[in-house]
Amino acid sequence: MTRRTSIPPPREFAEALAGGTGPAPEPPSRWFRKDPRSTIAVRHFAGPAVYREQLDHLRVVHLTDLHVGRVTPMAVQEAAIDLANEADPDLVVITGDFVCHSQKYLDALEALMKRIKAPAIGVLGNHDYWSGADEVRAALKRGGVEVLDNAHTVMTLRGQPLQVLGLDDAYTGHADRERALKGLRHDIATLGLSHIAEEADRLWPRGVPLVFAGHTHAGQITLARLHELAIGRLAGHKYIHGLYGSRKAAPPEGGAVYVGAGIGAAVMPLRLGERGKREVAVFELGTEPGTLAEHHSEQEPLPGRAPSPSLMAKRKAAVARKQEKRAKRSAKG
Repeated sequence: MTRRTSIPPPREFAEALAGGTGPAPEPPSRWFRKDPRSTIAVRHFAGPAVYREQLDHLRVVHLTDLHVGRVTPMAVQEAAIDLANEADPDLVVITGDFVCHSQKYLDALEALMKRIKAPAIGVLGNHDYWSGADEVRAALKRGGVEVLDNAHTVMTLRGQPLQVLGLDDAYTGHADRERALKGLRHDIATLGLSHIAEEADRLWPRGVPLVFAGHTHAGQITLARLHELAIGRLAGHKYIHGLYGSRKAAPPEGGAVYVGAGIGAAVMPLRLGERGKREVAVFELGTEPGTLAEHHSEQEPLPGRAPSPSLMAKRKAAVARKQEKRAKRSAKG
C-alpha cells in the first residue's frame, strides 16, 4: 500500500491568561514568523488488528485541541487543516477544545472548519464548555462538523460502514458512557472519541477497540520527559501522548487509545521536544499493525490518578460560573 503522505508579545499573552478580556490584539499572524507547516508533525499509524476483518481500508485523520483564539496564530490552524486535507482522508475526527478562552473567534472557527474537505466529526472539550458549549456547537454545525454528545452514529465511507461513538467532555463532568453506548452495534467497525483519554479504559470492554483523545497537548515541553512529570505524575493522567494499550487484542480483552499532541495552546504556545510538536495524526484503518512505518509503538501507561469528587464538583461549578457571567454581560447589552 502506498502511504500518502514564538511567543506572543506581553499584551497578547496577558490577555490570554485573563481569559480573553480587553481590546482585541494585533492578529497573531503578524508576529508569527516561522513557516507554520514546519511546526506541525504528520505522524502515521495502522489501526487495530480487528479492523482487518471489518474494513477494506479507511484513512482517518485525527486533530485535537485547536484552541482557535488569540494565543495560536490562524496561520498555524490553516496549515494544520491543509496538511489534513493533503493526507486525503475518508474522515477527520477532532477531539475537543475547538476554542481557547472566549466566543470572540467563533466566526474564525466556522471558517476554519469549512476548509476541511472530508466529512468531519468531533466532541467537545473543557475549553468549549468554559467558553459556551451551545455557541461552539452552533459554530461547528455551521462549519459542517457533526458533534457527538454522548451518542454514536454510523457513517458510510467509500461504501463501508464505520460506527463512531463520541463522549461529551469528561473533564467538566459531561461524559455519559451508558447513554453513549446504548444501542451500540457490535457487527461493524467502531471507533471512539473523547477529550479525556482515560475514558478509553471503560470503552474498550464495551466493544470500542480504538479511541482518539486530546487535552494534554503532549505536555508541550517534552525535553527530559518533563511532560510525564507535569501531566502524568502531577496532574494524574495515565495517558500523555501517543499510542497506549494494544492494537492486537480485540475488545473486551483489549483496545488502544491515541492521545494527540494538538495544534493550539490555551496559554503559552511554546513547544519544545520532538514529541511535543503540534500534530496531525493519520491512521490507516484496516491495515495490520507492523506493516507500515510508524512514529512509535504502543507504550506503557503511567499510574494515573482519578479526579476526586470534590475536584469534579469544582470543575462543574466553574462552568456554571462562566455561564452566569456570560448571561449577565449579555443582559447588560
